[in-house]
Amino acid sequence: MDHLSGSDAAFLHLESPETPMHVGSLAILELPADYSGDFMLDVRTHIQERMHMAAIFQRKLVNMPFDIANPIWVLDEDIDIEYHIRHVIVPPPATRNTVDKLIARLHSSLLDRSRPLWEMHILDGLPVPKDLPEGTRYVGLYSKMHHAALDGMGGQVLMEAIMDVTAVPREPKKRMRRRESSKGDNYGIAELAASGVMHNISQSVKLTKNLPKWSKKAYSMLKPSINPDGSKAERMNWLAPKTPLNATITNQRSFARFSVPHADSKKIAKLNNVSLNDVVMAISGEGMLRYFADEGFSLEDPMLAAIPVSVRPEGNTELSNQVSIVRMSLATTVKDPLARLKAINISSTHAKTLMSDVKSIVPTDFPSIGAPWLVSSIASTLTRARVANSLPPFANVLISNVPGPNVTLYFAGAKQVSIYPVSIPYHGMALNITLQSYNGWLDFGIISCQKLMPDIHELAQHMTDAYKDLLELSLNAYGETPAVLSK
Repeated sequence: MDHLSGSDAAFLHLESPETPMHVGSLAILELPADYSGDFMLDVRTHIQERMHMAAIFQRKLVNMPFDIANPIWVLDEDIDIEYHIRHVIVPPPATRNTVDKLIARLHSSLLDRSRPLWEMHILDGLPVPKDLPEGTRYVGLYSKMHHAALDGMGGQVLMEAIMDVTAVPREPKKRMRRRESSKGDNYGIAELAASGVMHNISQSVKLTKNLPKWSKKAYSMLKPSINPDGSKAERMNWLAPKTPLNATITNQRSFARFSVPHADSKKIAKLNNVSLNDVVMAISGEGMLRYFADEGFSLEDPMLAAIPVSVRPEGNTELSNQVSIVRMSLATTVKDPLARLKAINISSTHAKTLMSDVKSIVPTDFPSIGAPWLVSSIASTLTRARVANSLPPFANVLISNVPGPNVTLYFAGAKQVSIYPVSIPYHGMALNITLQSYNGWLDFGIISCQKLMPDIHELAQHMTDAYKDLLELSLNAYGETPAVLSK
């Protein structure tokens, strides 16, 4: 049986109506002026022909008896394609803001757990840049997949299955014949219970073996640390300072997006001898500072960012989530932007060193006896008791940098112009900033709680301005000139 790992199941059990645990994206697709087909029909045909190439399309959950262990995945070949792929008209007037509000609404609803955990929405009526040929049509592809079913490796498999490098879709791989011995979801209670017990025993043995080493490393990662250069200026605390965004969230979302040139972002990194990820942290921190200043809020301690880090061993191709979280300082108490960038680099280097030491022993699966009801009860308590409103946060914001292809991709014959991630905010960390590199650009997707951050587009603008200012400062300091790009 294909059991959910502990980390996969955590996304399932932590889910509530206020905190959907699916990830998504908004792809902007371009149809040429001479296109005369039915794109909705093209998409459904395109996905149906390739369902067998990505496991997420055809597997669903079956719960264990009495929730004694985590659910299992089973094959579901009875897919209602019209349910999973839907047509949506953007409410007029079609502007960037109306599209973003629509994405926020679509992202706030839970996926149906009785079906495979994915949906796609084709958005018609998107605004089209005026410099394109008359008749060119922009279409949005908003997709959402449950995080329990999809991590970075699963996302890569999914992209390889549904995307092409030319406008003419390639021939899909042949569908493998289903073995007659496959039971689908027709397992008996005794069979499920026995499998759950055996899985828990095997995971208990693994956890016991690595627990001493893991506990020691976990302490070293969490404890307050001084910068590697010996400086005490940016000491990281046990907990992050409280901000208006570190509170209990509702089930309503706000979403904004923007893009910056990849080449100029790498130039900032190269000139300052830091990483591209450090540049992302710097513009995120500065954008948040400017946003909080507009709200009349200030901080005395540096903000901390939570950063997802892969712990997947080399050559491992399992589709289960294999990630951990590290924290780093955004150095927001350092006034000079270039000096702050250096301080961020020191903090990120320290975080990478700690993670490299612990990567091989971080558990991604663990015993799950009683986990479904226990973790779900914790998630319910976080919502009802509004615990996040009174407790100091572990981190102020989650920031994730997803590497993507540097070539033009096509979906069902349409050219992909941009791909904006749409991720997960949670209680105590209501802001999630995720970006993906694609074809010469860094596409940022920012998501939060509508109640806590109704003006999220202001943060997007502040981050864009912070990027431009950091580029100008870097170029002036080192005598360089920027690339001329627009999007």
